[in-house]
Amino acid sequence: MHASRKLWTWLALICALSFAVLGWVGTEIYVAAPPIPNKVVDIRGDTLFTAAQVQRGQQAWLAAGGQQLGSVWGHGSYVAPDWSADWLHREALALRELWAQKGYGLAFERLGAGAQADLSARLQAEMRQNTYDPQSGTITLSNERAQAVEAVAAHYAGLFGDEQQLDKLREQYAMNSGSLPDPADRQALTAFFFWAAWSAATDRPGETGLSYTSNWPHDELVGNTPTAGAGIWSIASVILMIAAIAAMIFFHAASKEAGDPVPPQADPLFDLKPTPSMRATKKYFYVVIGLILAQIGMGVITAHYAVEGSSFFGLPLAQILPFSVSRTIHTQFAVLWIATAWLATGLYIAPAISGYEPRLQKLGVDVLFYALLFIVVGSTAFGWLGTLQHEGSAFSFWIGNQGLEFTSMGRVWQILLFVGLLFWVTLLGRALMPALKRPSESRGLIAMVFLSALCIGGFYASSLAWGQHTHYSMIEYWRWWLVHLWVEGFFEVFATAVIALLFTRLGLLRASTANSAIVMETIVFLFGGILGTLHHLYFTGTPTFVIAIGAMFSALEVVPLAMIGVEAYHNYRRSKAAPWVQTYKWAIMCFIAVGFWNVVGAGLLGFSINTPIALYYMQGLNMTAAHGHAALFGVYGMLGIGLMLFCLRGLSERAAWADNLLRPMFWCLNIGLAMMVFMSLVPSGIYQAWASVSKGMWFARSPEVIHSQFIETLVWMRVPGDLVFALGALLLALFALRLWAGGRRLRAQAAPDALPAEA
Repeated sequence: MHASRKLWTWLALICALSFAVLGWVGTEIYVAAPPIPNKVVDIRGDTLFTAAQVQRGQQAWLAAGGQQLGSVWGHGSYVAPDWSADWLHREALALRELWAQKGYGLAFERLGAGAQADLSARLQAEMRQNTYDPQSGTITLSNERAQAVEAVAAHYAGLFGDEQQLDKLREQYAMNSGSLPDPADRQALTAFFFWAAWSAATDRPGETGLSYTSNWPHDELVGNTPTAGAGIWSIASVILMIAAIAAMIFFHAASKEAGDPVPPQADPLFDLKPTPSMRATKKYFYVVIGLILAQIGMGVITAHYAVEGSSFFGLPLAQILPFSVSRTIHTQFAVLWIATAWLATGLYIAPAISGYEPRLQKLGVDVLFYALLFIVVGSTAFGWLGTLQHEGSAFSFWIGNQGLEFTSMGRVWQILLFVGLLFWVTLLGRALMPALKRPSESRGLIAMVFLSALCIGGFYASSLAWGQHTHYSMIEYWRWWLVHLWVEGFFEVFATAVIALLFTRLGLLRASTANSAIVMETIVFLFGGILGTLHHLYFTGTPTFVIAIGAMFSALEVVPLAMIGVEAYHNYRRSKAAPWVQTYKWAIMCFIAVGFWNVVGAGLLGFSINTPIALYYMQGLNMTAAHGHAALFGVYGMLGIGLMLFCLRGLSERAAWADNLLRPMFWCLNIGLAMMVFMSLVPSGIYQAWASVSKGMWFARSPEVIHSQFIETLVWMRVPGDLVFALGALLLALFALRLWAGGRRLRAQAAPDALPAEA
């Protein structure tokens, strides 16, 4: 008990210090973020853009699809360009060509090597010079550069408008014509894109060769190459990771862990009678399966748009379901169904653990279900309609699609979801309270479940931290609080504690061992995970020390994965511990799959892009998508399915259970995911990385690469994996349908026998 208390003290201390540092970093980002100028003028004093236009342009881009339609500073989708990289390169080419025509009367490509070298050096000096005056808040451009900016602005205004000569380019970008019908929005959009590109190439005050985005994106035309810090901290992070893994293995080998207990002769949960509130969670899991099927369907459509742009096998589907909408639903539903599975698991296990059904608990579970259903349907419908009808930035921000990846629902829906999560914590807490008050060996585990649930409810408040006019650097800072800390952090702690609690209830794990192990695991995970959030923010207009902190602590996130194989092996042994454990075989197999994908998806693929030097070249490319698919579904998705199967086992008639469907379901999902990742996403990501290293980010995201024969072939190579994966999801749906129908049939057969007895 004393050792356990010391671990809890260390956990509290690490969390407090880590969040203090993360909060301090936020204040520094706010101070050091690229300045939004009051106006951008040429030497004559003519105004090109104003601060109001830059801010309106940010809102207009987010309303048009935002991070679901290309990206800025590397965060977003992958078919359309990174607009900051694309603008930067186009502006540099336009300015160089203007100088060549004006000075030599020839196109740049026709000049001699000496003249080309002179103009290239002049271009770098011009693009990197910081002419921002903090006193007046003005950026001053040369007349020639102002001309180049106006030419690029005209291109983007036409692209987001309806100029017919750009139809082919829009098709390649998976954009619809007239994405921004309002000319004032299009003009403002160009102001935002100019500012994002200006921040990416302009030297910070007092620095030489160091832009506000630490020289991201790679483009040697404007002198954007990796900083020394990116290389040094990448090397240091790898060394730290190796040393920490060695220490973890040594600690594990030196520790004398008690073996698993002798399993009970019979299933301890066999006689568990679900309470009314426990039975009420069953509908949550059927909605989870429906969301999985919808997410997969949207994923198929979204992937196909990478080939046809605005059609689906010749059908003009983008007219009613644009790429930005299909990708929004695909990414948002992934988070929602996983979260719903975990929330329902919490509501199911709380009364089972405590043996207490609070008054009106079932009513609360039902109210929460319909509230969550209302939020899912409402946010999806309003986001979809808002995009189709071009309702504008205010509509998009408040009740439509905010245009931010993984957190796209409008503010009203976010507030409602926050209230719903707090209500969920209340329901969970009132059911767990007797178990928390009652001394027992597993009280530490129960406390961890409840504390992580509190964090899940509380930390969703980070989604309310930004507003319509918030600086883009700060939006990214708070967005990653939500995506990294909420989804990847506290939900994982919650799920891990729940799994340990389930194994102790089954008599397959000693409660005393699990208590210390879960706190220790949480310490190791959050020690790297909290400040590891910063690896998402290397190049989003943040101070350079963010690279150092993010690199070192994100390397520590990999350390716990070193022992995942051992944990997976223990889980496999537990699945064979006694004949009755086969009842839970496929739930446990899902937990074993989590271990595999934790190593492969989160570990190998994650760390392959996490170091600053790797992410410098690969941010916003398909290696990110490979990591995202393998980690999000492989780890969190399989975890959600495993928990769902465990709960459905206790909620369903045992005679209706069909393992013959779960076996192919399990293997189809995992094999299909592996095929999708390693036959398509990883090869295309490596090819894009080569393009980024050799020529620049603008090239890696250009139609020349994205729609090359090689990349489009790799897109088609997704089809076999997608089909196998979809088959697995359909088998899961068929299993659930048969479980429901079989349960109804068994209850109907039992009813006639019960009637005489009742009479």
